Amino acid sequence: MRHKTITIISALLCVLQLSAFAQSPRGMRRGGPEQSGSTPVLKPNQPEAPAGFDTPRSGAARGKVIPFEYESKTAGGTFRATIYAPPGFSPGKKYPVLFLLHGASGDENNWVQAIHADAILDNLYADKRLVPMLVVMPSSISVAGRQQAAESRDAKARASMTFGEVLLNDLLPYVESKFPALTGRENRALAGLSMGAGAALSTGTANSDKFAWVGAFSGAGRRWTEPNEKLRLLWLSVGDRDSMMGAGMVAADAFFTEKNIPHVFRINAGGHEPKVWMNDLYHFAPLLFQP
Repeated sequence: MRHKTITIISALLCVLQLSAFAQSPRGMRRGGPEQSGSTPVLKPNQPEAPAGFDTPRSGAARGKVIPFEYESKTAGGTFRATIYAPPGFSPGKKYPVLFLLHGASGDENNWVQAIHADAILDNLYADKRLVPMLVVMPSSISVAGRQQAAESRDAKARASMTFGEVLLNDLLPYVESKFPALTGRENRALAGLSMGAGAALSTGTANSDKFAWVGAFSGAGRRWTEPNEKLRLLWLSVGDRDSMMGAGMVAADAFFTEKNIPHVFRINAGGHEPKVWMNDLYHFAPLLFQP
């Protein structure tokens, strides 16, 4: 069901990171957070996507979503993922790759079933706003580990936050050997939502030699790294009413600002919910792999 409810469970709440922002000398940014006591007041600075942006458009060419499995020597066992191939896909051509990580309660189908990533991307292609790319949406939990994860919040958290090694050591080489994927950091992007955002931010910034484009939608984790190589895009975003991750994203913004690391901090109208991440994907994807 395309409109299934997502229950986002985060093992790494970032509320304590607010103190980093409070101590920052930078004060207020236009369209960003102001301080009200110890609580950031977030003002939306990202426009709402147009009506129908996440609904299949009549007459528009559609990409294909294909499931696949791969083996992980790092974690042991079989993992599942889906890959979106753009409209007009040609196996004789090579494409850059965007990896999208799900939240704590998601799996390899989350981005399509709940966020409507395929419809959003199809419509952006119809509007000629995207560089043709492959989009890989993996599960962070092995097939064998799904039952344990279903019964344990801690197991979900561990799987999500350690998936970076699986991605680097197993999934990335598999995708580049089995699909027509371009290689090199300039042709790789990594993003995620909620807990997957924390994993994407920590993995992407710590491996800037492998990813030039990094996005964190409503989740920062606590493992921030100053990239060794300049990122083409470092994207942070959150909903203005996100009581779960708002403070953590403000702290991440303050960290990268203090380090003079170029980044954007987008604030949506909304909470910790799918409509925010849909809007993020709509605005984030067109920025990728541009000259």
